Amino acid sequence: MKISYNWLKQFLKIDWEAEKTGELLTDLGLEVEGIETVESIKGSLAGVVVGKVLTCIQHPNADRLKITTVDIGLEVPVQIVCGAPNVAAGQTVPVATIGTTLYDDKGEPFVIKKGKIRGEESHGMICAEDELGLGASHEGILVLADTFKAGTPASTVFNVASDQVFEIGLTPNRADAMSHLGTARDLRAGLIQNKISLELISPSVSDFRVEDRTLKFDVVVEDTEKAPRYAGVTISGITVKESPDWIKNRLKAIGLTPINNIVDVTNYVLHELGQPLHAFDASKVKGNKVIVKTLPSGTKFTTLDGVERELHEEDLMICNGNEEPMCMAGVFGGLESGVSENTNAIFLESAYFNPVAIRKTAKRHALNTDASFRFERGIDPNITEYALKRAANLILEVAGGKVASEIVDLYPKKIEDFQVFLSFEKMNRIIGAKIPKETVKNILASLEIKFNSVTEAGMGLTIPAYRVDVTREADVIEEILRVYGYNNVAFSHKLNTSISFSEFDPTKIENIAANQLMVQGFNETMANSLTKPAYVSFSEVLNPEHNVAILNPLSNDLGVLRQSLLFSGLESVAYNINRKNNALKFFEFGKTYHRFESGYSEQKHLTLFVSGNRYKSNWNTADKPSDFFYLKGIAIALLERLGIKNLKTTPTKNDVFSEGITLSLGKIKLVDVGLVKKSILKDFGIKQPVLFADFDWENVLKVGGKGQIKVTELPKFPSVKRDFALLLDTQVTFSEIYNLAFQAEKNLLKEVDLFDVYEGDKLADGKKSYAVSFLLQDTSKTLNDTQIDKIMQKLQQTFEKNVGATLR
Repeated sequence: MKISYNWLKQFLKIDWEAEKTGELLTDLGLEVEGIETVESIKGSLAGVVVGKVLTCIQHPNADRLKITTVDIGLEVPVQIVCGAPNVAAGQTVPVATIGTTLYDDKGEPFVIKKGKIRGEESHGMICAEDELGLGASHEGILVLADTFKAGTPASTVFNVASDQVFEIGLTPNRADAMSHLGTARDLRAGLIQNKISLELISPSVSDFRVEDRTLKFDVVVEDTEKAPRYAGVTISGITVKESPDWIKNRLKAIGLTPINNIVDVTNYVLHELGQPLHAFDASKVKGNKVIVKTLPSGTKFTTLDGVERELHEEDLMICNGNEEPMCMAGVFGGLESGVSENTNAIFLESAYFNPVAIRKTAKRHALNTDASFRFERGIDPNITEYALKRAANLILEVAGGKVASEIVDLYPKKIEDFQVFLSFEKMNRIIGAKIPKETVKNILASLEIKFNSVTEAGMGLTIPAYRVDVTREADVIEEILRVYGYNNVAFSHKLNTSISFSEFDPTKIENIAANQLMVQGFNETMANSLTKPAYVSFSEVLNPEHNVAILNPLSNDLGVLRQSLLFSGLESVAYNINRKNNALKFFEFGKTYHRFESGYSEQKHLTLFVSGNRYKSNWNTADKPSDFFYLKGIAIALLERLGIKNLKTTPTKNDVFSEGITLSLGKIKLVDVGLVKKSILKDFGIKQPVLFADFDWENVLKVGGKGQIKVTELPKFPSVKRDFALLLDTQVTFSEIYNLAFQAEKNLLKEVDLFDVYEGDKLADGKKSYAVSFLLQDTSKTLNDTQIDKIMQKLQQTFEKNVGATLR
């Protein structure tokens, strides 16, 4: 949110430097993220002065140039070569002196220097309108009134305005501060706490008058739940034109583009008071009637941006007497009923709409306007009529005309203020310090919070309705503390703590794992749990019906809670690769969310992502790409660090992997490790391989870190391990190799493990290499070479016959 300091000073006559004011606003919870100097004309015309053209003769070496002598307030006139066709002796003109910085139409600076033009010296430049940033005309130099004295700074002639603008990172709960009035109200409370008492000056509307009643509109509100308060007035005889400079400068300072005087006034009052308004062309309101209602689903409506939209049955609309839509209430106006240059009378609307209804409409149609931003967070329901009068007065000032009807104000059920009881004992306990009661009373009074009763135990308070974020005792205590000042709360240097006995601490196990990964070069990431609904389509393991949907999503990309940590991790991988950070090792502790028939479910996971080289490139270290065996080793080492050994390797059932294995302890699945499918990586724009490990952290906690020891008898006879390097077609999976191996040898084969996968330019197209190990053991005797060779030959033949494998 942008707040103009000049505008703020209309409410509070403060003479502090902007930096000091920004510090106080930040202390009050309105965090100032930056202060920018804004000028109505870039460069503020520094170095540009008024000049009097004394002489003007033809340039001897150029037909289109003139040589002039100009009085710019110095002892001696200066010579300036000018190419403008309208330059003449006796004129009063703006002159950019040597060293002045001007800006072209693209905002690029250029400096005026002393030079020679066709052999004649030139000591400055007589300027056209566009060269000064005062307009777009370049037909000739700008000629000023003769009343200005030579040497007068041009900034005073053109009333150049300079402002300082606060960029405030407003939290969503502070709807009351979404205006200059709201910010000034908070600033005043902070100043009072700093022993500076200033009056809050609100714009007066005492001169509002109804001059005739010739343009009356009937107003009907059919849905009072969505529109608790609706007010309007007509103004006739207006002239739609460009706004005066003071309005345009204010709007430009906070980043708004002026449109015309009527629209600019509605925007001005919105940012001044926080009350959105809308102006309808009165001639386009059929039947001289305004109806606030909902329309059937599918009704077509064209908004101001020229887009035809289909309405929902819950969208609140402002309609004319024929029940045709003119405006999405509180969100966006209609193309047909808007103010144009031909408008001579308007119906001006000011209302309080239900925040939930406005939010749903805005999100449903993907519209985020200044009006909806305020309505959906909650505005002041008691400022409706005041803001309407304020806007009407400004329109009469800048567009002429007269108020042509009484104000219609439909407010059937008043929105009541909140009642809260504040306990002094609880306040002191939460704050951690005892604040004097008189100080508390002064703070609450400065925040316009009224006292109903005061006792030794506490106070009964009435909270104004515009403070939608202050509804509980804890909220009142927070208000007191932020105005009192967090820095003013003394704290003890003594640290009190207690030690509790715990047989099992999951946080400790998590920290052990995180420390192990960090020393191996991994960086921890924290991704948003909200993600795209479409991601579940990448895997048959994920079911769209299990998505936990958000009722009012911020956007379509944040519509559901994630069922897998893979896709948010790939977003981080893609983000880094796009910024030339290609050697990646990430880990994340996070939860997945599912909605089953039995209810909602959350599961904790640890995921690892590895891509590119194992280490960042260095002059004395050869590049070594990360591979499947590397991540598998990381995963096994992590489990062993947590006391989990004797892992069983099986093919993974997770279809996000092109190659992958599952590591288990008995029947308890612990982690899937593998290479992410290229088809999935393609959707994220990732061209290099990505290795992924997904730990079921709740299962890891069940079996790891508890210090339990399981004793088993050592085998009497040794095991034997043999390896194959198999050349396979790329579509062959480890699962097929695993199953074929146990079909070929059911008795003596104990384990099959995939420890490396290679795909590269050294292999033929469509081929890959698997490094597979086989563990053989006989519980009754020692295996001999003949038996082992026979089994390995049998395995080789099985692989050759069934999947076309060959040994490398």
